[in-house]
Amino acid sequence: MTDILLTSFAAGGGCACKIPPGELESAVEGLIGKADPNVLVGLDDGDDAAAVKIQDGLAVISTADFFTPMLNDPYDWGRVAAANALSDVYAMGGTPVTAINLVGWPREVLPLDILREVLRGGMDVATQAGISVTGGHSITSPEPIYGMAATGIVAPEKLMRNDSAEAGLPITLTKPIGVGILNNKHKATGEVSQAAVDSMTALNRDASRAAVEAGISAATDVTGFGLLGHLYKMMRASGVAAELDFSAVPTVEGAKEALAEGFIPGGSRRNLDWVHPHITNEAGLSEEELVFLADAQTSGGLLLIGEVPGYPVIGRTVAHDGSEDSAFITIK
Repeated sequence: MTDILLTSFAAGGGCACKIPPGELESAVEGLIGKADPNVLVGLDDGDDAAAVKIQDGLAVISTADFFTPMLNDPYDWGRVAAANALSDVYAMGGTPVTAINLVGWPREVLPLDILREVLRGGMDVATQAGISVTGGHSITSPEPIYGMAATGIVAPEKLMRNDSAEAGLPITLTKPIGVGILNNKHKATGEVSQAAVDSMTALNRDASRAAVEAGISAATDVTGFGLLGHLYKMMRASGVAAELDFSAVPTVEGAKEALAEGFIPGGSRRNLDWVHPHITNEAGLSEEELVFLADAQTSGGLLLIGEVPGYPVIGRTVAHDGSEDSAFITIK
């Protein structure tokens, strides 16, 4: 297995292989189901997961996430994919209850022993989260794909969502950014960043619990659209704006060095192109620094509106005038 480079079988890796945000929004525009009045969170604002009330005091969270390999180690890829899928449940303030595997596999070129290692990694992270993997679905595909559909539960009054941010509050980020750049370097050179692996495989469970205990109502997780992209989506959905302190944004060890070496994913550049019209660069950051803030993360942290003890504050929300010409993000 050590001789097989999984990343060579995929055009993109991890959340960097997502459809660009602008293209995706155009494709799903107007496709919002309104049949069930018990839907608390649906497709309206592109939130992390769906939330449906099933009885008084209880809602079910439903989500799915999968991607091509960003790491050559199949076990670690499986762990990252599982942590990333469960993150959507945590981003809504929920508790996972079960997950099922989603697999696409080029079985004629990649041995099933490698798939077994991927699934073992996913199962171990699910076990860490206190749930069982209870099934799945697989197909033959030209690129290896793995992820999970996850189900969770939450009390409706504790639900966190991306359209409930209010002005005048701190902005908290619970994981450092830069794993997309380090994954790009890994694909190009084979060099493994243990700091990136540790960040991507860490569950957002504790951060989610701390946020709920702190009374946070507005949250999202930072994945394929980058910090700037997900912050913009939240500010736009909530009708407020953000002031971001570049110096306060935590970074993964080695990520800025890899940025200087030119290991920038195409997905990160596309993220910046999408959000660029909606930011004001008062800090005078270089284009590379802006790309860093837009770096496509895989299994990133939670972006929370409000202060959560133990996690860094990276900015604050402010009022927005609602005009199309006014920036939603000001970088200071």
